[in-house]
Amino acid sequence: MNESILETVAKAVGIGESYDHFNDELIMHINTVLMGLRQIGVGPSEPFLITDSTATWSNFLGDDKNYEAVKTYVCLRVRILFDPPTSSTLADAMKNQIAEWEWRLNLEYECNKQKEGETNSGE
Repeated sequence: MNESILETVAKAVGIGESYDHFNDELIMHINTVLMGLRQIGVGPSEPFLITDSTATWSNFLGDDKNYEAVKTYVCLRVRILFDPPTSSTLADAMKNQIAEWEWRLNLEYECNKQKEGETNSGE
């Protein structure tokens, strides 16, 4: 899970690896999405920002494999911000996927928080 966040998102929105003209805009949108994830409990407790292609998914998520869906969620959210579809049907489908992944990621966080509470109270 050590791949670059920026490179993953750029590829997902259809930008080739060697084309970095949109990196500043993508970074801005990625950081916006990462802030939102932090607010629902996903990612590090301290604010996390990327500034270039060196930030990796493991920097953001650590070794927790329960949050692999974060990649899909971030790519979908950035795509809507960066290059929204012209078809309202496609836009609605993407928004529905975003809402589902956001709900599932928050649910995963709440379940993990509950398990941690049970473990800590049992010690």
